[in-house]
Amino acid sequence: MARKQFDLIVFDWDGTLMDSTSAIVKCIQASARDLGLPIPHDDDASHVIGLGLHEAMQAVMPNIDPAFYPKMVERYRIHFLSKHHELVLFDGVREMLNELSQDGYFLAVATGKSRVGLNRALNAVGLLSLFDATRCADETFSKPHPAMLQELTRELGQDLKRTVMIGDTTHDLLMASNAGAAAVAVQYGAHPSDQLDACKPLFSAATIGELHQWLTTNA
Repeated sequence: MARKQFDLIVFDWDGTLMDSTSAIVKCIQASARDLGLPIPHDDDASHVIGLGLHEAMQAVMPNIDPAFYPKMVERYRIHFLSKHHELVLFDGVREMLNELSQDGYFLAVATGKSRVGLNRALNAVGLLSLFDATRCADETFSKPHPAMLQELTRELGQDLKRTVMIGDTTHDLLMASNAGAAAVAVQYGAHPSDQLDACKPLFSAATIGELHQWLTTNA
């Protein structure tokens, strides 16, 4: 079957494929608690998910002494590593990705995780070989800068106009817009649906099942 709109499908990781939003929020809050800093509200902590780790700490706690940011990052990594084994893919993700791969789409990940963190997560869920390329925040500019998508399309010889970015945050959708790619939102992750809708994605999926169906019909 001929593909309709896209050759390359790029996914965010946390909150889009992996059910990790709550764990990330708790790790940010625990890091602040460890250092005796004001503990960010749940909404503030979830809003920075998807950014590179250093950028996320600066965004969630803009008024602290900058000397604390490296310490926040260090504490976060310790906390997240302790929760890593508890994290799972959203139901239906594995089946969706396998079907898209079998249908001949190029698949990629663009994430605010570090390279070490993404590889650890991909290995843990057995998906490392499924993606044709991946890009992490410690390798290039953080979202919403378009560099991740620009670099992925270059690496895979693909056209940004035939690329779609799928994510649970406005950072993902704005990155797609900045790169000239299409964007699809998922509503079950870090950012509320009204903020996602304001970015005017092609589609907004309430569940993995809805996302899978939309891609099957429209991608």
